[in-house]
Amino acid sequence: MSFILHPWQFFFVVFCGWVNERQTEIIEFQNAQIDALLKKLGKKRILLTDDQRRILAVKGKSIGRKALRELTTIVTPDTILRWHRELVAKKWDHSEKRKSVGRPRIRQVIVDLVIRFAKENPEWGFDRIQGALKNLGYYISDTTVGNILKAHGIEPAPERQHTGSWSRFLKAHWDVMAAMDFTTVEVWTPTGLTTMYLLFVMELRTRRVHLAACTSSLGDSFMKAIALNLTDAFNGFLTEKQYVIMDRDANFSSTFRSILNDAGVKPVRLPPKSPNLNSYLERFHLSIKSECLDRMVFWGEQSLRRAVTEYMSHYHHERNHQGLGNAIIESGGEVSAIAGRVECRERLGGMLKYYHRNAA
Repeated sequence: MSFILHPWQFFFVVFCGWVNERQTEIIEFQNAQIDALLKKLGKKRILLTDDQRRILAVKGKSIGRKALRELTTIVTPDTILRWHRELVAKKWDHSEKRKSVGRPRIRQVIVDLVIRFAKENPEWGFDRIQGALKNLGYYISDTTVGNILKAHGIEPAPERQHTGSWSRFLKAHWDVMAAMDFTTVEVWTPTGLTTMYLLFVMELRTRRVHLAACTSSLGDSFMKAIALNLTDAFNGFLTEKQYVIMDRDANFSSTFRSILNDAGVKPVRLPPKSPNLNSYLERFHLSIKSECLDRMVFWGEQSLRRAVTEYMSHYHHERNHQGLGNAIIESGGEVSAIAGRVECRERLGGMLKYYHRNAA
């Protein structure tokens, strides 16, 4: 039985061969491009978005692993097929629609309130906290209160009373507390670079700062005079103060501390290497250094004193303080009007600036 090839069948076979050859050339060209790109990137990993992975997964699945292995791809065929399996698994994942099993979780607002009440009121027990929550419309058991505190590492009331926080101590004695500490500045003198010691004392509630000493030499007799000046009954900066925070600097000697004690000001000595416990005064040191002292070269003690005096005036009367609600420590009152010319007051050659409005 002979097979007769019609002319249209002949042309169809020729056309299919041409198409296949054309597709092969296109694939080889695309492979060459991808191969050049991969060599250009070296060992760098190509990061794809979820949408790009989804497109490659769908199209790669239709081609199949065998065909993919014959192509040059930016990711391996197994990776493309793994993405496809993840798409299928995600389609049938209904975990988000499942209802939770077991007891419902305690609302976060309740947890936050329990922790807040316990920290702000160390003497409150589980029942007291439960009652405070009831007043706000939240009804939970005292056992639940205890479980919340236990989960967050907060002791029961009797233990909390004996382990009060440092911040709680400060707030309880805010109006009668001060802090003091030294900082140093290098000054040029006829003998070369000389270290000058600056002793600042801060009233914590108002953030007012007093320069108690500016000297190149310290000693018991000098510190004794400083203690007497600070506790002077008429104009001493520590008058009406009951506590003053200080570190364990040797200059705060027993004689110095005894003079403060005799004047009714109890020294509160900090643990070794704990500047964070005197954070307010440490922050002042950072401010005066970054805004003034570190930006100047001083020739003699007088130039240093002048700079510190100018900065202290700026600090108290012109500088806004974030710790005080962005207010000025010793301001002249609220701005009552927006009329008048805006002027700039400069100190230390324009290093410190303050903008104010003159009355119209």
